[in-house]
Amino acid sequence: MSEPISISERPGGKYTNDVRSSRHHLYADEPVDLGGADLGPSPYEYLCAALGACTSITLRMYADRKKWPVSHISVDVSHSKEIHGDGIKRDVFTRMISVQGDLDETQHARMIEIANRCPVHRTLEAGSDVITKAAH
Repeated sequence: MSEPISISERPGGKYTNDVRSSRHHLYADEPVDLGGADLGPSPYEYLCAALGACTSITLRMYADRKKWPVSHISVDVSHSKEIHGDGIKRDVFTRMISVQGDLDETQHARMIEIANRCPVHRTLEAGSDVITKAAH
């Protein structure tokens, strides 16, 4: 099990939160148009960041293991909610992946396949159980 991430309200805005891991301190908030102070990324922006960072790291590990000449990797991730043909509203994450380096078409295609295997991608795709307990 991973170390817990601690989130607690903080002064600064109606929805502003401190986000603390064992080694880092971040802020989360909502944009001004939603009543927040915009002092940090929104929860969905953090979810997009998690997917993008995991994708980039997974691709870098793969390129390094294969000793492929990849000079730079970047990932843009957006989130939307869309109604599918079955009438069910679903979250949709769209990634735009840029892999720079002297790779052929087969290698580029393989990098996209590997992107779809990053752990956060697999977690989002599979769904998750969320267990909620009250602290006393």
